[in-house]
Amino acid sequence: QVQLVESGGGLVQPGGSLRLSCAASGTMLGIDAMGWYRQAPGKQRELVARIVSGGNTNYADSVKGRFTISRDNAKNTLYLQMNSLKPEDTAVYYCNVDAIMGWNRYLNAWGEGTQVTVSS
Repeated sequence: QVQLVESGGGLVQPGGSLRLSCAASGTMLGIDAMGWYRQAPGKQRELVARIVSGGNTNYADSVKGRFTISRDNAKNTLYLQMNSLKPEDTAVYYCNVDAIMGWNRYLNAWGEGTQVTVSS
């Protein structure tokens, strides 16, 4: 089992910043890819940013230049620094990881989500 605990969400004014964290724990050998997704009311869940074990990253076009994803492998923790926030960034943000459970065995896990609201 892999547990993911997100933190850092909240209410922020347009133009403000927030930093999300996702701490992974459980019985696993390590973590391959890690990512942040978000789901706004009435919309499908979408990829925000993703980072693989080697450090390569990719971002949704809507957040490029404003959001930065990073990870601390020693702590099995994922971060998302969100700057210049806009009302359209309002959503529940979910952490997702591919945990390495054994040779060529992976477990995909989701966090419970943290609410981000951008409003004046």
